[in-house]
Amino acid sequence: MDKLPLMIDGGRWSTGHVQGIAIDVEKGYAYFSFTTTLVKTDLQGNLIGTAKGLVGHLGCIDFNKEDGKVYGSLEYKNDSIGKGIFKNAGLTGVPVENAFYIAIFDVDKIDRVDMDAEKDGVMTAVYLPEVTEYYEGESFDGKPHRYGCSGIDGTSFGPFFGEPKDSPTMLMVACGNYGDVEREDNDHQMLLCYDWRKFADVAKPLSQGVPHHSGLHPEKTCFFFTGNTTWGVQNLCYDSYTGNWFVCVYVGQKPQYPNYPMYVIDGSAAPVMSELKGLGGEQGLLLKMADAGVLHKESGVRGFTFPMGSTGIHSLGDGRFYFSHDGKIKGLKTTHLCEARLYRYTGEEPMGFTPVED
Repeated sequence: MDKLPLMIDGGRWSTGHVQGIAIDVEKGYAYFSFTTTLVKTDLQGNLIGTAKGLVGHLGCIDFNKEDGKVYGSLEYKNDSIGKGIFKNAGLTGVPVENAFYIAIFDVDKIDRVDMDAEKDGVMTAVYLPEVTEYYEGESFDGKPHRYGCSGIDGTSFGPFFGEPKDSPTMLMVACGNYGDVEREDNDHQMLLCYDWRKFADVAKPLSQGVPHHSGLHPEKTCFFFTGNTTWGVQNLCYDSYTGNWFVCVYVGQKPQYPNYPMYVIDGSAAPVMSELKGLGGEQGLLLKMADAGVLHKESGVRGFTFPMGSTGIHSLGDGRFYFSHDGKIKGLKTTHLCEARLYRYTGEEPMGFTPVED
C-alpha cells in the first residue's frame, strides 16, 4: 500500500472517454471503463487485456474484494447517448429496447487484448427492471422519465447507510437524471441498494441482440438532495476511512443551487422517511449530507469544488484516493486517454483533496 504509484496509465482508446476506474491492490491490477471497453493493466500501466464488443454504455465500475470481480453499470437506451455509441461503433440505428444492467466481469479471465465481452465468457449481467420503469415512465405531473431518470451510472460497494463499517457490503447503484432546468423532480439523486450475493441466482451471459430480463429488485431505494446535476451521479465511491460516500457529478445549471462537482453522504446516518422536495408530496428514504465541504446557505446543500471524480474515483481506505484524469487527442478518430493519479483526502474547504507528491 505504501509503495503504490503516483500515476497509473490507462492507455489510449477510441471506444469513448473513460467512465470509471477500479483498483485491485492485492493482486496488483487496475481497471478502466472506456464506455464500450473494459481495460485491465498492472499498477505500472502495462496492458494486460481488454474486454470489448459492448454496444451499450459501460459506466462507473468498482472492484468487489469479496469475490474478486469488477461490477459496473451497463445501459442500452434510445437517446442521444445510445445513438452516439452506435455511431462510434460504426453501427446504424439504436438499441432494440431500453435495458439497464449491472455487468459483472470475471476479471481473472481477462488475460489478452480484444477479448469479446459477450462471446469469451468474461461477463454476465443482472437486469434492473425498476430503472427501465423509471426511464420509460412519467413524473407525477406527466413529464417524461420518472424522477427525470436517464438510466444508471455510479456503482460502489459498502455497508448500508447507518450500519457499522464492518457490516456486510451492499451494492449501491445510482440512477442518472436529465439536467432539465424546467423541472424540479430531478433535484434528488437516487440510489438503489442491492444485495449482490443474490446476483448469482439471476446473472446470465448477455446477448446484446436479444437482451435478457433476468433481474433483481433493490432491497431499498434512497434519495439524496443535491439540487440540479447534469446526467446525475457519474461516479459513486464508498470510503471506509471516513465511512462516507463520495458522489461525483457533472455540475448542474440551476442558479438557485451551488452546483458542486462533488457531494458527500454521511454513511453513519440511517435514512429517514421524509417528504421529497419537488415530487408532489411523495415520501422516500432521505439520506443525510455529511458535514463536509462548503455550505451553500440558501439551499442548505454542502459539497466540494474538487473537479475530479466524474470520470473515475477509487478509495484505498487509508485516506488516499485514485482519481481519473481524462483527456483526448482529436484526429480522424478521437483517441481518449486516462491517468489515475493519487490524492489524499484532507476534508478542508473548498477542495477536500490534495495531490500525493512522493
